[in-house]
Amino acid sequence: MNDQLAALRDEFPGFRIWRETIGDRMRYIARGAGLGISPHTVVTDELGELRAALSGDAAQQAAAKPFETQAPNIARVYNYWLGGKDHHAADREAADSVLADFPEVARVARANREFVTRAVRHVAGQGIVQFIDVGAGLPAAPAVHEAAQQIAPDARVAYVDNDPLVLAHARALLAGGPGVTVVNGDMRAPEAILGSRGLRGLIDLDQPVCVLLASVLHFLPADQADTTVAALRNRMSPGSYLIISAGTSTGTDPRLIRCLQSAYAHTAPVTGRTADEIAAWFEGFSLARPGLVDVWTWRPSGPQRVPRPEMTRARFLAGVGRKVLVGPGWLP
Repeated sequence: MNDQLAALRDEFPGFRIWRETIGDRMRYIARGAGLGISPHTVVTDELGELRAALSGDAAQQAAAKPFETQAPNIARVYNYWLGGKDHHAADREAADSVLADFPEVARVARANREFVTRAVRHVAGQGIVQFIDVGAGLPAAPAVHEAAQQIAPDARVAYVDNDPLVLAHARALLAGGPGVTVVNGDMRAPEAILGSRGLRGLIDLDQPVCVLLASVLHFLPADQADTTVAALRNRMSPGSYLIISAGTSTGTDPRLIRCLQSAYAHTAPVTGRTADEIAAWFEGFSLARPGLVDVWTWRPSGPQRVPRPEMTRARFLAGVGRKVLVGPGWLP
């Protein structure tokens, strides 16, 4: 093992590479020796994954130039709407171009994040201790593993994303604790995600698991989103949970959809799905009360401050479903 580490250090002299043990878990860490080196930090329990992360073409290109900051980035725009600090001028410009005509979008983003926290705590309260956050985005407080472990201290979380910036942040900030791993994966290739060694080393797919697809599916073409959800659904054991939130064209001002498509024109498609199409993603799952509803109204934890219909033109639907064991009559 020491020989393999020594070989990696010789192969990648721009990185400090070491192994550490936390409890019964061993992991490998590579950290760039300078700020201009990318990926700056990689944390993984697989030497092969570490070498792949450091030697990929994307990493070599990134090492020659900083992360792309001239075009808006989905994760950074969302971070800006949440009030975070991990964004650049292009992200703020795109975000503000939307807020100029639709200021409620920032409230929707915050409401969505609050829904994710409530939903994760609810699922953990049902005895689920495995979570896969697909399209995790930049870390936000509380992180999924923090919310889950507040209810189930032995909860395990795999964060999945393919954005180099997100991976660097996640590996630096999230992968240090027990029961957490970060997986480089594209939600358009769900089988590759579920088959990855990094995920399978932490998550047992033969046991119930909770898959999160929060605020990501509307960044895929309709057929691709449907295929992704179906593939994940089919691999989930009975008793598993599915957490989904997504923008809907039902009740949303069409101008907002066009505005978002313009803001993300050089980044990703923006696809408005009807409420019925989003509900179809829960096929074979029984929805927990109150069903598929606006993110504001899914089990609000405090005084409910739901905007009147005439006050908002941006609808975001959310639901939590459990893969049924026998019939569709389950309602917690």
